This record gives sequence, C-alpha cells and structure tokens, in this order.
Amino acid sequence: MKYIEIDKNDIQLVEAAVDVIRRNYRDERHTVGAAVLCGSGRTYVGVNIDSCGYGPCAEPIAIGSAISSGEREFLSIVAVGGWDNNHPVLPPCGNCRQLFLDYAPESMVILEYDGRLVKVKARDLLPVAYINFNDK
Repeated sequence: MKYIEIDKNDIQLVEAAVDVIRRNYRDERHTVGAAVLCGSGRTYVGVNIDSCGYGPCAEPIAIGSAISSGEREFLSIVAVGGWDNNHPVLPPCGNCRQLFLDYAPESMVILEYDGRLVKVKARDLLPVAYINFNDK
C-alpha cells in the first residue's frame, strides 16, 4: 500500500473533525467525529450516532451531509476519537471502507501509520473488494 505524506489541507481536515467531536461529544452516544473534503473545496462534518441496534459511523454521516448538499466528488476523509483530549485519528472500519469504495474510491483517507499521519487511496484499504455499483 502506498502511504503519502499529509499536507496543509489534510491538517485542516483533521482539525475540522476534531472541532465537530469537541462540540458534540457525548459518552456512549457521539464518540467519533469525521470530516470530508469535497471537490468544491467545502468541508462537511459528522459524528457517529449510537443506538440500541445499530448506529452509523461518523464517516457516512459526513458523506451523507455532503451528498445532501449536492456534492459528488470526495477528495479526502478523516475520523477522530472524542474520548481522548488528543483526539486520535482512527482507521475506518470495514463498513466504512466499503462505503468509500462505493462512493469515493479515488479519495484519500487520512490515518495513522507507524506513529505518523499519512493518507492512502480509499480503494487500497479494501483489497479484493465486492463491487456494489457499476458506475465507476
């Protein structure tokens, strides 16, 4: 997998994810914040939703917000934890990796690797993946 160094825009995206979880953290309900940078230059944020049966992660909430605003091109995405004042950058779960493949396969996902923040192409996070849509 090719790891790419992050840049100023990536740092701003991490800060947007940290900001949304700082403002909305609620133990056992809203513990992860995410931010997605779109082709328009706008950033959309979201927090996870926890419920008794299933609660979506922060990433699909952020992507859904972007789609609801008419966005279709996703450049980068990141998720951070809210339970720690350091707000660690989190790797996406398997469901989110499939979502990225379905909606943003060419986007960059910011994550921590070997003690530093890097970014990787979303499609590389799910090798030999199930292809859900044919419009790629």
